Amino acid sequence: MDTIFACLEKNPIIASVKTQAMIDKAIASPVEVIFMLSGNICELNEAVAKVRDAGKKLALHIDLIEGMGKDYYALKYLSERVKPDGIITTKSNLAKYAREFGMFTIQRMFMLDSMCFDNALKYAANTGPRADAIEVLPGVIPSIIKKLSAMTNCPIIAGGLIRDKNDTIQSLKAGAVGISTSCEALWFS
Repeated sequence: MDTIFACLEKNPIIASVKTQAMIDKAIASPVEVIFMLSGNICELNEAVAKVRDAGKKLALHIDLIEGMGKDYYALKYLSERVKPDGIITTKSNLAKYAREFGMFTIQRMFMLDSMCFDNALKYAANTGPRADAIEVLPGVIPSIIKKLSAMTNCPIIAGGLIRDKNDTIQSLKAGAVGISTSCEALWFS
């Protein structure tokens, strides 16, 4: 079975979805990886099964799932009962727990200013890798993606504000291994 990284090598575009209808469109698209950015705990098993049956990978943004605790036991539940292909979180403690359960983990980081960039470097250098990848938002800052990619050993996913093919190309050229976008037209490009 392919890993998320192997799927991104086939197609670096990641469908970021917020509704069940978007999941269906993402399944029908050529993307290999889907990020679920909303929903509730009651929908998770069905969403994971639907995506898995389509031969694709699904990562859940656990910070945005309604009814989902934000602690050790939430990750234990996900790893034992829901079994997504990965999780996304902005919280380093949740990334650490997910890794303890053997889950593919994406640490989402917002690059708002130089302090955020410095904190991302500190996170990657001082705490050791708590995540398999870092998702950088907004993803339309190729110079930051390039620097962060060069200064860490963690693969970078670019997300947020990616609206056209040029944004995608520039982020990939800067070193991103994948591009997450809710822009459905890019899923088919």
